[in-house]
Amino acid sequence: MATKNKQIEFEAVLYKFDKKGEKTGWTYIEIPADLASEISEGTRKSFRVKGSIDKFKISGVALLPMGEGDFILPVNNEMRKGIGKREGAHVHVKLMTDKIAYELNADLVECLNDDEMASKTFYAMPQSHQNYYSKWVDSAKTDATKGVRISKIVIGMNRGYTFREILQMGK
Repeated sequence: MATKNKQIEFEAVLYKFDKKGEKTGWTYIEIPADLASEISEGTRKSFRVKGSIDKFKISGVALLPMGEGDFILPVNNEMRKGIGKREGAHVHVKLMTDKIAYELNADLVECLNDDEMASKTFYAMPQSHQNYYSKWVDSAKTDATKGVRISKIVIGMNRGYTFREILQMGK
């Protein structure tokens, strides 16, 4: 399996999952197997990309496998705001492999390391899921919000909650 450095460029539609487990409500772009293999030949598991959606720059974003070699690119709230588009809209996408490794939020790691059960649950998840939780912490605008999110993650890991259940905590 050889990773390529080629950039792909294509037009896509923004889709949104109805009920799809932990992906319920996600907005995403489909990346067919033939396009994904142009930037990461033979890869069947998640890998990181950078580039742009319309003129909005992205990096450190994971393409997630969906079977048969196809992938999706989750389009989070920050990206949707950056492109100013919603489900059903057409976008211009440029992607290439992002070789810079993502580092988990240091405060999250420190708190997890203080709680053996939460740590064990967290680190048993795939790296892409760990990164997702960490990026949720990183996206907080204030230190207070970061603290609340870290607390929710630690408590949620102890209770075996999904990300969706953690988001619902305290509501």
